[in-house]
Amino acid sequence: MNDTTPPSTDELAEHVDALYRFALGLVRDHDLASDLVQDTFVKAMEKSAQYRGEGNLLSWLRRLLHNLAIDRVRRSAHEILVDDIDQQWGTDSYTVDPAVVTERLADRSELEDALIRLPFDHRTVVILHDIEQWKVREIAEVQRISLPAAKQRLRRGRMMLVTALASGTERRQRLEGVPMRCWDARRHVSEYLDGALNVTTSALLEAHLATCPTCPPLYSALVDTRERLAGLRDPDTVVSPALASRLRQISDAHDGR
Repeated sequence: MNDTTPPSTDELAEHVDALYRFALGLVRDHDLASDLVQDTFVKAMEKSAQYRGEGNLLSWLRRLLHNLAIDRVRRSAHEILVDDIDQQWGTDSYTVDPAVVTERLADRSELEDALIRLPFDHRTVVILHDIEQWKVREIAEVQRISLPAAKQRLRRGRMMLVTALASGTERRQRLEGVPMRCWDARRHVSEYLDGALNVTTSALLEAHLATCPTCPPLYSALVDTRERLAGLRDPDTVVSPALASRLRQISDAHDGR
């Protein structure tokens, strides 16, 4: 590829598997990872003229996907705050029970539950470095931050993960007897609202909502939001000619390559 030729769709397609592995590593969710890869390819085709061959094409695609992931992944109320972790670990009296941490580390679902509590920008550094074996320099490039900043995120991310693992006993006690993990339940709620969830999973979700102390308000808010949004629909609204023309041009350009 020379400096003036944008990547073709065939060249982009060569990186599908690598991009999917990258996305799955970031979000730990197969459906969301698939959506991110698809959105990345759309974005790459839209911005293909901006790519002039500098650096590696896969690195460029990864940066696009990482930025899309940041937009898609919203802050969770259960995330550990960066300021809190610095304050905790900066106190001489702070410690954890290593037996509890070791026990949770042995359970994949417990480890993933702890990972999801890390802020996204710190979680991705830990995942890419400690799971995917990326170099800190590569992570800094993807996140568009300095090498010292990437090292700091790795340090803080590891600290947050240990703290999240150590607090697992308290969380399990609050959720004892509740079927299905909160994260799994929340991932299935949208399909449940649309009547698209299978019978077995629906029953588990309903049992979870009947016993979980935190998910029912979230479910209620989702129901209210969907109903309110439905009330905004205007059956006379149509796509503007300008937008319809732009979509046709994108489609024609894509098909013509």
